[in-house]
Order: sequence, then C-alpha cells, then structure tokens
Amino acid sequence: MDPLIVLFGLGVGVLVGLTGIGGGSLLTPLLILVVGVKPVVAIGTDLAYGAVTKTVGGWRHLRQGTVDLGVSGWMAVGSVPGSLVGVWVLTTLHRAYGERFDSLLLGFVAAALLVVSLAILGRAVFMRVFAEREQIELTRGLKASAVLIGLTLGTVIGLTSVGSGALIGLALILIFRMTPHRVVGTDVFHAALLLWTAALAHLASGNVDLVLAATLLTGSIPGVWLGTALLPRVPVAGLRPALGCVLLGSSLGILSKAGVAVPALAIVGLPLGVGLVAFAVHRLRRQEAVATA
Repeated sequence: MDPLIVLFGLGVGVLVGLTGIGGGSLLTPLLILVVGVKPVVAIGTDLAYGAVTKTVGGWRHLRQGTVDLGVSGWMAVGSVPGSLVGVWVLTTLHRAYGERFDSLLLGFVAAALLVVSLAILGRAVFMRVFAEREQIELTRGLKASAVLIGLTLGTVIGLTSVGSGALIGLALILIFRMTPHRVVGTDVFHAALLLWTAALAHLASGNVDLVLAATLLTGSIPGVWLGTALLPRVPVAGLRPALGCVLLGSSLGILSKAGVAVPALAIVGLPLGVGLVAFAVHRLRRQEAVATA
C-alpha cells in the first residue's frame, strides 16, 4: 500500500466533501502524470474509486437535508445511459487501436480538464449572484433540461471521468438556481448514481485496477467524511479558484504527455498568472462590498 496514493485519496476526498469538485478532475491526471497509470485504466479506476467516495458523501448530504432528490433523479435519467455510451465509445476505440489510441484519449482528458478549470474559475470569479431557491418546482422544461444535461455530461464522464462535480454543479447553479449547500449535496448524490453505472461498465471491460482503487479509498473515505462535516463551517469561495488553477495546469500537463509541445514554463506560469488575476478580482470585490456596506 503506497502512502503517497493513500494521501492522494485523502486530499481528493476532503475536496469532494467540501466542494463537490475534485474527484475525477484531480485524480485522473494524478494517476496518469504522477503514478504512471495507463489512461484507460486511470479513467476506469478513478470512476470505481469515485463511486464509493461519492456514495459516502451523498449519504452524508442526504442525512443533512442538502439533496434535491427530484433534480438528482431526472438528471440520472439522462446521465446513467449517457455514461454507458461514453464507456462503450472508449472501450471500442481502445480495443480497435490499442496503445495508438492513448494519445487521442489524453487529448480528450486534457480538453475536459480545460473546460472544467474554466468553468470553476468563471463560476468563482465572474459569475453574478443569482436569486437562490431552497425548493425547486420541477416544470416540464426543467425536467427536460435535467435529462439533457445528464445525458451530455454523463457521456463525457464515462469517456474521460472528468466533470462530475464542476460541470454538473455549474448546471445546478445556472439552470436550477440552488443554494450553495444544496448544489454540493445534490451534485455529490447524483454523481454517486452516475459513477456506479460507469464504474461497473469499466469493470466489465477490464479497465479497473481494484488494488489501486482500494488503496485510494483507504484515504478518501475518511477524507470525504471530514470534508462533508466541515462544509457548514468552511468558506469554500477561496478553494474554488485555487482548484481551477490546479486543473488548468493539469490539462496542460496532460496535453504535454499526449505529445503536444507545451513549454514547461507555460504549464506552471499560466495557472499562476490566472490565479493572481482571480485573487485580484476577488480582493477588489471584497473592497467594493465593504465600501458599500
């Protein structure tokens, strides 16, 4: 049992419990870039690990009353079959092209990470505050939106394992206007349903390293339990821009591993520059809020 992998699981678990973000978005690039796991196995193992982790977090959120079961259920109507489509596409292409498909797959993962990082940064820095609702009245239009969002993102997650927290969480804010705690709770609970489907499909396809997943879970289960318990007490506004910058760097690192000529200076410098801009905008907004109070 590698202590470094246990530590990875612990850190990612705390982030998942606190923000609903960070499972596949952080762990898949860590497994590929740091541990050296093959991309297809990294994706399948991450989904298996994430299914258990988010089940623990989802149960905790359900008991705390921060889950909208109606929205979760309608999103699952689209995301569960969508994830199976994503796994099928990944497995079919990998069997057809073997290791030649790895570079293209790394490109898919890098693109998904880039979208997720921009979504997190945009949400944290530029998004206006919407009127928030504790209870969502599910009209026919909102149900259709939930199914379509689930189908689209479920396919992406089955293919890359990236986005179950950040992208779905963003949809819960923009479309359903949920309060922050209900965004996290509904996101984590729905992700558990989605990830179990994708994980079992990857397991059947032989893409899951069960020993590696068990090692990650040794750290992540207490981590997500701790993060969920800390959620009402910890302001997560500062965590999201930092996480977005880390994911931006991860996407550039994955692109480099895929064979794209990305300078090492850009992999480090671009996320740092974006982080400084995010910090400056956040500080300016705080000063304006104090001045108008």
